[in-house]
Amino acid sequence: MRTLIITTVAVAMLAAAGAASAQMPAPADMIKAWDKNSDGGVSKDEWVAAGRPAERFEMVDANKDGKVVATELEAAMAAMRQSNGG
Repeated sequence: MRTLIITTVAVAMLAAAGAASAQMPAPADMIKAWDKNSDGGVSKDEWVAAGRPAERFEMVDANKDGKVVATELEAAMAAMRQSNGG
C-alpha cells in the first residue's frame, strides 16, 4: 500500500512539472510583453523592468546590438534547457 501511495505522489509531481513547463509562453510572446516601446526588441532597460536579471541580458543578446529579439531568447532558452539536461 505504501509503495502505491509513493508511486501515485511521484506520478502526480511529474505531471505537475510537465504541465508547468508546457505553459511557458513562447519566446516571441515574452518579447512582445516586455517590449514596451514596440520596436520589436527588448532593450536592457525593458529587460530589467520585466524582472529579468541585468547580468543575463548580455548573455542573451547574441549579436550585441543592445536588443534581445525572439530568436535570441529562443536560442538562449534552448541552450539553458540543454545544459540542464532537459
